[in-house]
Amino acid sequence: MKITSIESGSVTFGLSEPYIIAYETIDTAENVFVRIETDSDFVGFGCAAPDAEVTGETADSVVAAIRDVVEPELRRSDPLRHAMLMERLRKPLDGQPSARAAVDMALYDILGKQARLPLWKLLGGFRDRIRTSVTIGILPVRGTVDEARRWVAEGFSCLKIKGGIDVANDIERVLEVRRAVGDKIGLRFDANQGYTVADSLEFVKGTATARLELIEQPTAKGEPDLLGRVTAGVSIPVMADESLITLRDAFRLARRNLVDMVNIKLMKVGGIAEALHVNSVARAAGLEVMVGCMDESALAIAAGLHFALARPNVEYADLDGHFALINDPARRAVICRNGYLFPTGRPGIGFDEIDI
Repeated sequence: MKITSIESGSVTFGLSEPYIIAYETIDTAENVFVRIETDSDFVGFGCAAPDAEVTGETADSVVAAIRDVVEPELRRSDPLRHAMLMERLRKPLDGQPSARAAVDMALYDILGKQARLPLWKLLGGFRDRIRTSVTIGILPVRGTVDEARRWVAEGFSCLKIKGGIDVANDIERVLEVRRAVGDKIGLRFDANQGYTVADSLEFVKGTATARLELIEQPTAKGEPDLLGRVTAGVSIPVMADESLITLRDAFRLARRNLVDMVNIKLMKVGGIAEALHVNSVARAAGLEVMVGCMDESALAIAAGLHFALARPNVEYADLDGHFALINDPARRAVICRNGYLFPTGRPGIGFDEIDI
């Protein structure tokens, strides 16, 4: 089997529910879809969700990378030699993790179709579903509570509340949500780098009665020692997100015991294969793992889901980035029932109805 062509196309999605995080307001999302054709019947699909703040990319830079680097480098190659092909792209696509992730997904999609297996089974097959949290952006207290009640009414049992701008307000929002939803709903909090160490300690103390599952990336990504100080000073798990981009980041965080958990996002680390390596570092260090996402088409969410289902220590999921996308062509690539995500059951990533 040989690759005959590689195409890409960008899409700007509107969001049905724009949201605010600590450092920006988000009302649109740019994704790039990738299609790898072969001289057999198999076609692989992937998706990039570039983010200038997180991945350092734009949709235009991803499209250019696919056209100018990936297509000439991989054309006429055997798509089943995944490790070799991705290694050939490592240096040319250095600093472009979401572009690498899209190619990685498409190659894995072809491999799964060739094997006639869903990717989660091919990669390990540990579980067949996983509970996901849903995210509530920064809103006034009443709006936060209303959103929490809405998601719970739709069957979700885990909520992630965004904050990081005002500690006192964040404490009030968390406590009010706990009162509104009761004790059986899991609550997580993401400060998106908005806190100092002192803020973090104050927040965790003030929300103790809410029994949060974790606090995510409370301090600045460029100062990992601050994460370590928070981890040492609070009683709930501290998770790294923006501080974890590369495999070496994972090693540094683990070696120095700076966090309790890591959030692995395919768009940050460069795809499923690299996520598996990061996950192995986390498992060796005894760190819990969450699979997370950007504002991604359900196609990319499906890839993250397959990774999560394959490995036993990926115990948490925050795969809700597709829910608010308007007119996502891959919206049926994952199945959601009562707050749990399921794969489609089809070979590969499980969806191939996308026009590029």
